[in-house]
Amino acid sequence: MARQHSPKTLLVEGDTDKRIIPELIEANGITWGEAPETWVANIKPCNGFENLVKPGLIETELKATGLQALGIIADANQHAAARWASLRTRLLGQFPDLPDKLPAEGLIEKNEGGQKVGVWLMPDNRSRGMMETFLTYLVPDDGNPLLEYAQHARDEAQVRGAPFKDTHADKATIHTWLAWQDPPGRQLHNAVTERILDPHHAYGEAFVTWFRSLFGL
Repeated sequence: MARQHSPKTLLVEGDTDKRIIPELIEANGITWGEAPETWVANIKPCNGFENLVKPGLIETELKATGLQALGIIADANQHAAARWASLRTRLLGQFPDLPDKLPAEGLIEKNEGGQKVGVWLMPDNRSRGMMETFLTYLVPDDGNPLLEYAQHARDEAQVRGAPFKDTHADKATIHTWLAWQDPPGRQLHNAVTERILDPHHAYGEAFVTWFRSLFGL
């Protein structure tokens, strides 16, 4: 028997995403809710992409009683097309008409049973990157010179032996930039809440539009 389930569920890779997304949505005029029963969507961190696409996880979510909409937000990392292919494989059983290529505006599909599924690969469904890449897009325009300097400092630090992986370069950039703000070193979700990052920046509008449409907001 299918278990009871929130009618709107959002699967994400990790706890960082779980903290950032509600702040970004609230900053765009949508009340998230104070308790699980009033949340816009029940966010479930999956502890990494590999766990998110394990056989059975997404399929089980789609079979849950009362599910109306399932959202999936993941990082593209270096291979957006390959990550979309992995997600598409998990979804085809319930959504057989999914496109081979993830739409640039994010995926939203409805099946014959009336369920909706949405997929967004950070930062923009095309480019390499992750949530932190997306957040660099929200740096206010007057902060771009300092962002460029943070990128230069990041590269110089790597030359001098900084051990972060190349795939985490954008994480190093945004945290370096935040270290130079007032106050220094705010956590990513706090930077959205406190408008150190601009939640209304044009680069974020497409994501918010996708989110609104998926969850009927």
